Amino acid sequence: MAAAALSVCTALAQAHQDAAASVSGASPLAEKVQAANSRFLDVKAATAEGYAPIPCASGITGGAMGIHYVNGQYLKDDKIDIGRPEAVMYEPMADGTLKLVAVEYITSKGPASLDGQLFNFNSAPNRYGLGEFYELHVWAWKGNPTGTFADMNPKVSCEHAIAPSQ
Repeated sequence: MAAAALSVCTALAQAHQDAAASVSGASPLAEKVQAANSRFLDVKAATAEGYAPIPCASGITGGAMGIHYVNGQYLKDDKIDIGRPEAVMYEPMADGTLKLVAVEYITSKGPASLDGQLFNFNSAPNRYGLGEFYELHVWAWKGNPTGTFADMNPKVSCEHAIAPSQ
């Protein structure tokens, strides 16, 4: 009985921590990103601003990034603007809705940083068919146990993804 009670308490404490992390942001930059981009909670706002979906991206060792909605104009201009991410990332849910989980900033000019956070370098060739680029994921709406700026999130899944329509 005591072990079962401890297990339940531990699970509840972890759930509370996860919820708090996703609401408050894991860092000052994540909080700024969330404030600047919460309009994307509804995917219709992303499409209205010229973002188009690409298929859900899963990791080889588990986890995912979700469905990226990419703005081609922002991708081409190489500017980093906290309120104009190059990609907005959604997790497909079982009921068919999309839940905002993160944004991604991308530039071919580097080394790059946003508010002191360095971007990751991606060489070419790569799975995106792009030349060399620098990118920064910011998990501002869903806690990521591997880090606020990690590429993949083990708590995100493409399990319920369907082919996006454009």
